[in-house]
Amino acid sequence: MRSKGLARGVVAVAAFGALQLPAQAGGIERGGYNIDLLFDRSPAAAEATATYVMPQRKLKNAQDTDPSDGNLNLLGYSSTADDTEDYWSPRVGMKFGYQDVDCLIDYSQPYGAHSDPGARWAGAAQNVETKINSDNYAATCSYRFDAGPGQVRLIGGASYLQMDGFKERLVLAPEILAGSFGLSGSGIGRLDLEGDGWGWRAGVAYEIPEYAMRVSLMYYSEVKLDNITGDVDLTGIPAALGGVVPGAGSVIPVTGSTAMPDALELKLQSGIAPDWLAFGSVKWTDWSQLQRIPFYTSGGVEVTALDLGYRDGWTVTAGLGHKFNDEWSAAASVTWDRGTSQDYGAQSDTWALSAGVAYSPNKNVEIRLAGVLGILTSGKSSSMTVDGVPIGNEASYEYGNDLVTAINTSLKIKF
Repeated sequence: MRSKGLARGVVAVAAFGALQLPAQAGGIERGGYNIDLLFDRSPAAAEATATYVMPQRKLKNAQDTDPSDGNLNLLGYSSTADDTEDYWSPRVGMKFGYQDVDCLIDYSQPYGAHSDPGARWAGAAQNVETKINSDNYAATCSYRFDAGPGQVRLIGGASYLQMDGFKERLVLAPEILAGSFGLSGSGIGRLDLEGDGWGWRAGVAYEIPEYAMRVSLMYYSEVKLDNITGDVDLTGIPAALGGVVPGAGSVIPVTGSTAMPDALELKLQSGIAPDWLAFGSVKWTDWSQLQRIPFYTSGGVEVTALDLGYRDGWTVTAGLGHKFNDEWSAAASVTWDRGTSQDYGAQSDTWALSAGVAYSPNKNVEIRLAGVLGILTSGKSSSMTVDGVPIGNEASYEYGNDLVTAINTSLKIKF
């Protein structure tokens, strides 16, 4: 086996096996966590990656199932909506190595969401627009030692996560404000939030560089967001309706707490023939801990809640890489991501095919370009009960098999 050639070319594109993860993975995952740069054998390396994702989830047959705020179907609101928005998923990292110790520092946006069906669909009482952002700063180090024909690598590190976002929904339809009360207003309530927390990661890997073989198992801890702060803005509802909508016309400070889920990921790769490499991964994420997140006033009164109702996520990837020559190599992979929604929500299973090429004009520079084509499978959303509390009872809707596409580019420089 021409192992050196394989390791130089094909191993480089094995990273494409993780490309599909930002392409609408379960829960609110976007880029997730990735420490692949830590395994680069150069004394120093820097990498910048950007992925642009274009999900096309469309909602249909929407029914207002709680007409107490005005029956939106009878008021002429649409039964269809375009739910998702395009987004960027960036990552920047720098790795340094000295003898058997390697360290990686990186910035990424592991979590995020942007749903924007608008204020004129029949499910507006459930969601007008929701957006979640994240910024993650991490440091991860490893220590290598010989074991048999290869080396064992012990891995550990820490991360700091910042999150913010908002959710808007229709509390009272403007037509009801005008027709029943003779008042004007958007009728929309808005929840703004921000929080931060620390996490840690630990793992182990076994490598035989001669055969481009590596097996790694990584655990990423949950990140507790114990002090989420924010406001519920009800100024879109006239203050005169305070008896109908408590807090109408005011901005109410709120607090809450939750935790971003822990995850366990197994990755493997190995040369299987001259200039050919097989790779794959299995990842479990504890999304089921995100069910219903209530927010309270300083007096302990619940004002609103974020309803999620997730189940655990599973992501499975398998792929092949090939080195054509010292400059060009390519890889392709297939991924199944189990949807995290149960009876409520539009997070169904995703199937994705990714393919990409890597160009190395010399041993110090690596440029990658890849694409993803995937299917967001069909389903429906209705109410369900979480800890004795109904969620998703404002509206029901369906969705078909929708497309998701993504493009990715990255630049790695090794010293």
